[in-house]
Amino acid sequence: MDSIDKKRSNAPANRRLKEGVERRATMTDIAREVGCSQATVSFVLNNAPGIRLSDETRRRVFETARRIGYDVPSAARTVESGRPGRGQHIAFLVDQLSTSPEAVQAIEGLSQAAQAAGGLVFVAQSRGDEETERDLVEAFVRQGATAIVYMTIFTREVKLPKILQDIDIPVLLLNCYAVGQAVPAVVPSEIAGGQRATHHLISKGHQRIATITGEVWMEAAQDRLKGYRRALATADIPFDDDLVFAGDWSASAGYEATRKILDLPEVPTAIFCQNDRMAIGCYEALKEAGYQIPRDMSVVGYDDEEIARHLHPQLTTSVLPHRAMGQWIAEQLADGQVEARYPLTKLECPLVERASVEKPRS
Repeated sequence: MDSIDKKRSNAPANRRLKEGVERRATMTDIAREVGCSQATVSFVLNNAPGIRLSDETRRRVFETARRIGYDVPSAARTVESGRPGRGQHIAFLVDQLSTSPEAVQAIEGLSQAAQAAGGLVFVAQSRGDEETERDLVEAFVRQGATAIVYMTIFTREVKLPKILQDIDIPVLLLNCYAVGQAVPAVVPSEIAGGQRATHHLISKGHQRIATITGEVWMEAAQDRLKGYRRALATADIPFDDDLVFAGDWSASAGYEATRKILDLPEVPTAIFCQNDRMAIGCYEALKEAGYQIPRDMSVVGYDDEEIARHLHPQLTTSVLPHRAMGQWIAEQLADGQVEARYPLTKLECPLVERASVEKPRS
């Protein structure tokens, strides 16, 4: 073979060598090798959320990318290795944002923990509208959300929106729980909170304790009342239905219920108001009737709102752990292994002792 023939026979190899030196591997090359679309390769290597792909497809894409020398993004390498990555984009969806401080506290707890790990939190309000929820979730997924937190203002069981059942990123519930506990959820331990508040009054020597409940259809009101009853039972104090007064969480309800309590033939020595706003009305009715707190009547609230520290005397109350629940959510995501099925987590409602409780007058 003469030199011309040698040059001709080596030409394809030379061209391939030249292409190998000058041209980098592309997603199209990976797709051709794996036998999938270029879009699928992009989804895998860019860790696109909300896309359901088999583990086998993901594995083949990564193996092929390494074999042909494709420069895999660092974020994708982190996902492949199973290590939690930095820079999570957490979507926070709540039904009502402005009706109470609880949502803001939960967002604060989640945001602080997420930002410490290099992540961001995006917040939206749905007002409980199904179409709005669907549109918001789709928008969050398109924008690259790595997890979605779904919160309700009132603690309750929820039917998980279908869009949240279909997406392929972690979904966690805050202040609510799904039917069958299908996804991780965290709520306040309301029964224990009501029991602890009532036990505190009992430990000070009170035996006749009235309580003003919230709206009875709400789980929080039901559970705080259960805690009240448990504390009485534990102390061998008979439950008296005449000492239970229905309220609606408002200061006006606390005021009206307290006036009824003071009209009882045997006035109790303590009142457990099942939220701080009703305790405000309770204070007003007591002072109007000439009662001094806590000398003549001890009062306990619930929620630990800002006003509790500014009442006179300062109100003994329980903390609703929404900030801690937000932090709990961040901790689950930081672990990188959010289970598809997870037991319901209940966080303690700590009692904050202030000046509104003392021993009853003999």
